[in-house]
Amino acid sequence: MTTSTPTPLPDPARIQWAAEQAEALRTEIHRALVGQEAVVGQVLAAFLAGGHVLLEGVPGLGKTLLVRALATTFRGAFARIQFTPDLMPSDVMGHALWDMKSEQFHLRRGPVFTNLLLADEVNRAPAKTQAALLEVMQEQQVSLEGRTLPVQAPFMVLATQNPIEQEGTYPLPEAQLDRFLLKVHMGYPEVHEEVALVRQVTTGTVGDALRVDEVRPLMSATEVLELQALAASVRVDEAVLDYAVRIVRATREWPGIAIGAGPRGAIALVRVVRAHALLEGRDFTTPDDVKALALPALRHRLQRSPETEIEGLGSDDLLRAILAKVPAPRA
Repeated sequence: MTTSTPTPLPDPARIQWAAEQAEALRTEIHRALVGQEAVVGQVLAAFLAGGHVLLEGVPGLGKTLLVRALATTFRGAFARIQFTPDLMPSDVMGHALWDMKSEQFHLRRGPVFTNLLLADEVNRAPAKTQAALLEVMQEQQVSLEGRTLPVQAPFMVLATQNPIEQEGTYPLPEAQLDRFLLKVHMGYPEVHEEVALVRQVTTGTVGDALRVDEVRPLMSATEVLELQALAASVRVDEAVLDYAVRIVRATREWPGIAIGAGPRGAIALVRVVRAHALLEGRDFTTPDDVKALALPALRHRLQRSPETEIEGLGSDDLLRAILAKVPAPRA
């Protein structure tokens, strides 16, 4: 009979170091991005969990600026793809070019070979181009001309979509949505935040170009990978794990939900809960961590019934009702 080796507990000093690094990352990002505290926290949690994020919000809220600032903090490579109806998979992944001089094919790598990839307005590209992201998001590799090429770690896709303008868009397929660890809603800033934003952008600058000049590099890609390994080692008590699974299972039986979240939803929730605990400077998770991340981790994995859509209830409304009903562990 074989017994599994328990995962070694992280050193408290390393947890403290990770919390300090995470807070420094947050501070540097806010040098460029005013406000959006919850959004920055959720993106950082997904980043430490090694997952991808779907950012939803109207234009002009700073989605691109957030990604560029995050890339700057760890000297990471940054690439942006503007998704359009005529975008081809080869424009994302790369293609083979015939070199007449050497009479050989040479692989030209696409923008996906980076650390942080911003897929801007991802729902404007046709399904075949959206599907081209599936392999690299799931497997961290790209297949080109019969060769398998890994992307450099850390690797994260942050895709954006406009929730209002639907003309000329292609809804993301369920398989693609399920690859995103979180779906983050980015709303309008508060009044005082918008005043500070306008002051920052219009003082001493020409035009409204995005600026990350004040964001300082804090760590290397190797240190980011160390942070991700620490996040994966954070303890999840059986009661907290059971609580997360019960929430996910409740989505499959809840009135108004046609199709609930699958097991990948529970896996995603626990992964990001670990990272959230690390951001808070803890080596253990709590039910409050689950409650804090349940909406962004599950909102894109539900299909509402037609009756619910007619009533105007969104996925967040249904998830809040589930959280209020499913009992949390007390100890």
